[in-house]
Amino acid sequence: TVPSSPSQSLLFLGLVAAVCLGLNLLFLTIYLICLCCCKRDQDPDSKQPHSCCVTWMAVTAGLICCAAVGIGFYGNSETNDGVFQLLYALDHANQTLTSIDSLVAGTTLQMQGGLEQHLARLNEVLAPRGDYVQTLKLVEQLAGSIVLQLQGLPGWGGVSADLTALSAHVAFVEYYRWLAYLLFFILVLTVCLLACLGLAKRSRCLLATMLCCGLLTLVLSWASMAVDTAAAVGTSDFCVAPDKFIMNQTDDEISAAVAHYYLYCDQSLSNPFQQVLTVFQRSLTTMQIQTQGLIQYALPLFPTAEKDLLGVQQLLNSSETSLHQLTALLDCRGLHKVRGVWVGTQLWGPPALPPALPVSHQDYLDALIGICYDGVEGLLYLGLFSLLAAASFSTIICAAPRAWKQLTGRDRDYDDMDEEDPFNPQARRIATHRPPRGQLRSFCSYSSSLGSQSSLHPPAQTVSNAPVSEYMNQAVLFGGNPRYENVPLIGRGSPPPT
Repeated sequence: TVPSSPSQSLLFLGLVAAVCLGLNLLFLTIYLICLCCCKRDQDPDSKQPHSCCVTWMAVTAGLICCAAVGIGFYGNSETNDGVFQLLYALDHANQTLTSIDSLVAGTTLQMQGGLEQHLARLNEVLAPRGDYVQTLKLVEQLAGSIVLQLQGLPGWGGVSADLTALSAHVAFVEYYRWLAYLLFFILVLTVCLLACLGLAKRSRCLLATMLCCGLLTLVLSWASMAVDTAAAVGTSDFCVAPDKFIMNQTDDEISAAVAHYYLYCDQSLSNPFQQVLTVFQRSLTTMQIQTQGLIQYALPLFPTAEKDLLGVQQLLNSSETSLHQLTALLDCRGLHKVRGVWVGTQLWGPPALPPALPVSHQDYLDALIGICYDGVEGLLYLGLFSLLAAASFSTIICAAPRAWKQLTGRDRDYDDMDEEDPFNPQARRIATHRPPRGQLRSFCSYSSSLGSQSSLHPPAQTVSNAPVSEYMNQAVLFGGNPRYENVPLIGRGSPPPT
C-alpha cells in the first residue's frame, strides 16, 4: 500500500532503514555461524593467507571509518549552519513584527493620551473663538479616526510569541542533535582504535570489547540513517513548494490575503493594509494643516496657547515618522527587497537577485536558503556517513572472529611446545626475564639423578686446565657465568651437543 500522508511516508522510510538493519544483522549471524561450523584444517600453508585477509579487511574498515567520520563532521557542520541561518531569519522576522506592534501601540498612545490632553487645555484657552473651537473638534475627530484605523490592523503579538517559541525549540533540538552526532563520531573513532589495538597487541579482551561496541555502533548507524533520511525527505518536500505549505496554514480569508501578498509580492497585488495607511496619512496631513493655521492665526491672539499648540505639532510630527516606518514595514518590497519571489523559483541553484537591491532583510529567503541548501545538504552527508559507518563496522565484525581464531591457534601451538626445548621462544622470553643466577642448568645432564641446580658441579678435568681456566675466566668476565659447552669432552659423561 502507498502511504497516504507525509507522516506515514516518513514512518515508511524509518521502517525501510529498520529492515536494512535486520538484513545486516541476519547476514552477520549467518556468516558467523558458517565460520564457526566450517572448521578447516589450519596447516602452515593456510595460515598466512588468512592472516593477510584479516589484515586487509582491518585496513579497509579503518579507511572507510575515517572517511565516514570526515564526511559526518562536514555534514554536521553544514546542518548546523543551515539551522542557525533559519534561527537568524526567525529572530529578524520577530523583530520586524515587534517593531510593527511597537509603532502601532506608540501612535495609539500619543493620539489617545498626549493629544487629548493638549486639546482639552486648548479648548479652555480658545473658548472665546468658536471657529477655533470647531477646528480643535475636527482635529479630535481625525485623531479618533486614526486610532480606529490602527485598531483594525492585525495584532502581531501572537505571531511574535509563536516565532519566539519556535526559535527556542529549534535551537534546543539543534544543540542536542549536534552534540549527539559529535559523541557518535567519537564513539566510532574509539571503536576503530580498539580494533587496531586489539589486532596490534593480539589482545582477545580488546577484540571482545570492540565486537560488542561494534554491534552497538552498527545499530546506532542504521538508526541515524533512518532519522537523517526521514528529515531530508520531509525538508525536501517542504522546499519544493514552501508557499503552498504556508498558505494551507491560513484559516480565514484575511489571513490568506495577507499571506498571498507577502509570499508573491507582485506589483499587481495591492497591499491589504493600504486603506488603513491611506486614511492614516490623509488624517494626519489634515491635522497638521489645521494645527499650522491655529499657530499662525490664533497664537497672536492667545499667547498662552503656544505651549499646547507646539506640543500638538510635535506629536503630529512624531506620528508622521511612525507612519513612514510603519508603511515601510508593512510593504512586501520593503521586507523582501526583491520582486516576485519564491513560487516557481528554482530553489536548487543560486538565487537571481538584482545587485542594486540589498538582501540583508530577506527573512523568508534567508530561512529557505538555510533549510533547503545547507540543511538538506548536511542531512544527505550525515546519511552517507551512517551508511559508510555501517559498512565499516560490518567489515570489522566479519574480521574479528578470524583474528580471534588465529590468536587461539597461536596460543595452542605455544602450549604444545616443551618448556625444556632450548629453541622455544616462550622459554627464551622467560629466561630473559629471570634474574641472573650463580649457576646454570645444563641442557644435557650426565646423570638422571641430578634434580636441582645446587647439585650441578663442573666435572673433574683430566687434561691440561690452562686453556679451560683461561676460557672460563673470560666467560665470567664478559657474561657473568661460566659456561661448560667448550670444556673438553673427556670425563664429561655426556654426548657432544648437536
